[in-house]
Amino acid sequence: MSYDVNKVRASFPSLNTGLAFFCGPGGSQVPDVVGQTISDAITKPISNRNVNTESEKNAEEIVLSFRAAVADLIDVDPRGVVYGRSWTQLTYDFSRTLAKNWGPGDEVVVTTLDHDSNVRPWVQAAEAVGATVRWAQLDPTTTELSVEAVESVLSAKTKLVAVTGAGNTIGTRPDLKAIGAAVHKVGALFYVDAVHLTPHAPISAKEIGADFIGFSFYKMFGPHCAALAAAPALLETLQNDKLLPATNVVPERFEFGTLPYELMAGSVAAIEYIANLAPGSATSRRDKIVNSMRALETYEDELLDYMESSLKALPGITLYGHAKKRTPTLYFSFKGFESAEIYKAMAKKSVTLPASNFYALETSRKLGLGDAGALRAGLAPYSTREDVDRLVAGLKEIIG
Repeated sequence: MSYDVNKVRASFPSLNTGLAFFCGPGGSQVPDVVGQTISDAITKPISNRNVNTESEKNAEEIVLSFRAAVADLIDVDPRGVVYGRSWTQLTYDFSRTLAKNWGPGDEVVVTTLDHDSNVRPWVQAAEAVGATVRWAQLDPTTTELSVEAVESVLSAKTKLVAVTGAGNTIGTRPDLKAIGAAVHKVGALFYVDAVHLTPHAPISAKEIGADFIGFSFYKMFGPHCAALAAAPALLETLQNDKLLPATNVVPERFEFGTLPYELMAGSVAAIEYIANLAPGSATSRRDKIVNSMRALETYEDELLDYMESSLKALPGITLYGHAKKRTPTLYFSFKGFESAEIYKAMAKKSVTLPASNFYALETSRKLGLGDAGALRAGLAPYSTREDVDRLVAGLKEIIG
């Protein structure tokens, strides 16, 4: 498998600005085909979904195409794909719905590796019904979230376990398959936040054993929206709050109001783009996606090694991610310098190197960084060695 980064870069108009982007974990740049697809969808005949007029058929086709594309991307049943405005919104919606069946004595597990969108909704939902929250702890030395750490807080009382596919600041990738098996052994549901993992690796929800799994499109070439997937039979058991006239059909019962068809069309275009990132002999879209993501994973792992070794040579640096399996994401700070000031100085050099806790609040605190956090350099499918060299050169000038 080969990966031609220069060919990929040619699809992104924003790369012509001269900026070097290390902010991919917060949102990727968007290829021209996605923007054009959004424009086409919103300007052609469109109306509420149905199968009579051309405009109704256009809307219906977009929705069904959206569900099918998501299904191919993460290996799920398209009949269980739910559209959402954001991953945070989806998790809040499902936490409130699931909590309808919880009460005192029940337990919910969250982790100190996760983005707060996969922590606070569960904590708040549990507190609202008197359920207990238990914490699986990230090891601050190895920065691993082990299966044993999760198992240590499981019990027959556990109703749900929420775990990230990859930490969005330090990149740690837990063993989801092993964690899922442990969760199911006690009869609990497994809720996987794949927002930071989906842009960097092939995913199979079936292999992982995720009962719920989802991601955000704007982290992987698409517009600002998200998707969640679960088995249709599982969704049928959930009764969420909704408007009385709104359909009770799954998955539509979890989607509120008229859907933004143009964003759904753009999301499909993003997945189609991913399917063709790398050449190969695969014919099905699912196989093309897996082929492309494997090629990308190899490319990004090699570039991560180069970036990490280059940064390690800088004086006064502390790197915080040490897990054996990681996404191409580095979290670091410099002795004697405020990370926020370095971020601003790098911006003047046209290098986007943001500094924050990036909503991974528990991780930042666990690493001794408080709520301020550190600098984060995240690679994306269009990142190059030249970008990394600009990053390192700029930091050298700033820190002296």
